[in-house]
Amino acid sequence: MNAHDLGYGKLFSHALMMQDLVAGFIHEEWVAGLDFSTLEKVNPLYITDDFRKRIDDLVWKVRWQGTDRWIFIYLILEPQSTVDDIMAVRNALYEMLLYQDLRQSGKMLEGQKFPPVVPIVLYNGLQRWTAAVDVADMIEESPPGMEAYRPHMRYLLVDEHRYQEGELKPMRNVVAALFRLEKSRRLEDVRQVLAELDAWLKNLEQRELRRAFAKWLSRILLPRLAKKNVPIPEAMPEMDDLEEVRTMLAETAEGWTREWKQEGKAEMLLLYLHRRFGPIPEPLQTEITTADMEKIEDWFDRSIDADSLQAVFH
Repeated sequence: MNAHDLGYGKLFSHALMMQDLVAGFIHEEWVAGLDFSTLEKVNPLYITDDFRKRIDDLVWKVRWQGTDRWIFIYLILEPQSTVDDIMAVRNALYEMLLYQDLRQSGKMLEGQKFPPVVPIVLYNGLQRWTAAVDVADMIEESPPGMEAYRPHMRYLLVDEHRYQEGELKPMRNVVAALFRLEKSRRLEDVRQVLAELDAWLKNLEQRELRRAFAKWLSRILLPRLAKKNVPIPEAMPEMDDLEEVRTMLAETAEGWTREWKQEGKAEMLLLYLHRRFGPIPEPLQTEITTADMEKIEDWFDRSIDADSLQAVFH
């Protein structure tokens, strides 16, 4: 897995992330019957190396409300930029392997029926998802009388970039906050979402989720934004808590604003001096653009009454 996959894997190993993903983004009738307080991670044992690499720690089970019946949810992360056209086939394989694991591990006894499984594909590529969501749609039409042998196995698609800010912002939902962070293009956007996350994850039991968000931000998101000319240091220290990230971004914003104001005043001084005294020698231009705010303001004051360029600086 690459760093982005691992970062998402850490985030979605927390029950609140899975709850908010299902409750906030799966608009189907059965969701209302889930008892999210029973969410529990499942670690498959008898699975292929490929299956373990893809969904290890991302298989969950949850009870139907008021019963002892479970359904299983597994999350397939697709952060790649291109669409996987055989996702439906992979999904069918994973689902059958999960059933095999339940039997071989002794969690399902002979004669028992298997529980329902809901596969969710979380995709954050920019290209619109065009792959079939049912394996039946990838199989040629059957001759008459063979329709019963055509398998139907679907997955649910959550395509991050199809959601607009207007849909995500009103949601008090940590997954919606993650999607908003992924779509951020300005430092102020990141700071606003972080303030909301910080408020939502104040409870002690969410400490590890706060930590996972902080690590994902410092390792993945913020360095990526820095490369897109957002005023953030590209060499980002690793941080362990959202409050630490917020403090760093506040200091960055303050320093960037101060630098912007300083550059603006230096340009104004150069323009004023040029109008009064003509062309400014290049060494003097460098001295002005690298000076601190106090010195620039002092030169402004002196330039008002000075009768020559030399009188401003000497």
